[in-house]
Amino acid sequence: MKQQVFFRYTAMILLVSWMLAACKVTRPYTGPQTDTNGLYRDGSGADTNTIANLPYTAVFTDTVLQRLIAEGITQNLDLRVAYTRIQQSQAYYTQARAAFLPTLSANAGVTESKLSDVQGFGIRTSLSQFQLGVASSWEADVWGRLRSNRRASLAALLQTEAAARAVQTGIVSTIASYYYTLLALDQQLVITRETVRNWDSTVAVLRALKEAASVTEAAVVQSEAQRYAAEVTIPDLKQNIRETEHALSILLARPPGPIERSSLEGQQALALLQTGVPAQLLANRPDVQQAEFAYRNAFELTNVARTAFYPALAITGSAGLNSLSLAQFIDPSALAASIGVGLTQPIFNRRLNRTNLAVAQAGQQAALYDFRKALLNAGREVSDALSLHATALEKMSVRTNQLSALEKSVAYTQELLQYGFANYNEVIIARQSLLGAQLGGVNDRLQQLQATVNLYRSLGGGWK
Repeated sequence: MKQQVFFRYTAMILLVSWMLAACKVTRPYTGPQTDTNGLYRDGSGADTNTIANLPYTAVFTDTVLQRLIAEGITQNLDLRVAYTRIQQSQAYYTQARAAFLPTLSANAGVTESKLSDVQGFGIRTSLSQFQLGVASSWEADVWGRLRSNRRASLAALLQTEAAARAVQTGIVSTIASYYYTLLALDQQLVITRETVRNWDSTVAVLRALKEAASVTEAAVVQSEAQRYAAEVTIPDLKQNIRETEHALSILLARPPGPIERSSLEGQQALALLQTGVPAQLLANRPDVQQAEFAYRNAFELTNVARTAFYPALAITGSAGLNSLSLAQFIDPSALAASIGVGLTQPIFNRRLNRTNLAVAQAGQQAALYDFRKALLNAGREVSDALSLHATALEKMSVRTNQLSALEKSVAYTQELLQYGFANYNEVIIARQSLLGAQLGGVNDRLQQLQATVNLYRSLGGGWK
């Protein structure tokens, strides 16, 4: 009797010791240390207002573009794939939560045995055994393995959700970028066609002057060549328009076809590009969130690897009917039940547990580096977008003065040519310069709009 009491107290002490030690086996999660100071080049103020918190309808005021973005969010195939990955992760997380429940299985069977004639009388005996029962087992999460697995599955689920948000921000920004590119190409096509018409007028003037013996045939031919030089760029512009329409159609899950759009002149850029503070990237940038959840997943998997060094405690039980004859199968004497407690302690398994722990720790460190890289990349993209926007505004200011001077130059040389005070080379140079400046002005405007798109995306806008 004393020995039984002793063994009971010993078992209780061991169990309590294991449960206390469990607090040291797994470690509580702490997020990666981050320093966002200086993440934006040229610094940032303390204003926490950021355009990332604006809905895309507030950033892109063109109603046609708004409809295209809404269609893209609804129909885009990449985003639909991202949603299916969320469903997969949700299933794994549900399974991880169910690991805390006991298993239950039922079994039924008939066993037919033939006994040999061991005494030499030529008689073989047949024996039948009937079984019907249930069995159950439950693992006590003493060391936190199941809890760590559940937290790892939750982190994986949150990672897929962040990945879907990252896909959406990319879709919003790419649709807007393609849309603005189409508007710029449309405007360049209009300018080029207008330039061809102006060259027709110039060629007509030079022909008249040639008939009046004021210029030579060489001047007429040269002006015609410049007219064709402008016209030959039109097919390339049309091809670029078609290819951009097709690329945008794929984003909308449409067959390649035309895209409805407005005009470049009707676009209104945001008057104030607020970036907030760099620390807000942790809450707004989906890819940064995704990297942080990947680190959390790796952290918890390292916890799981640590628990493999400690014994697993399992409680098993079974109950059922077992009889040698079907007639006695429902007799109370056929009922059998058992319950047991088992410990499985790893002793030697060819270094498998140590290898798993080393791999998990290396994976956790790699995930930390990936997180830091994602944060640095986010800061670079914000800095690039701000610089691109400032450069576009600076170019647009200078371009305005250039266009004004070139328009006057073309008008003056055209008028002087008619009166014989300018030669055809001056007219050609003036028109060529004006065309280049006009096309450059369109590119400047496109750069400004795309810089706004890039900044909105790089700050984490487009998914809220």
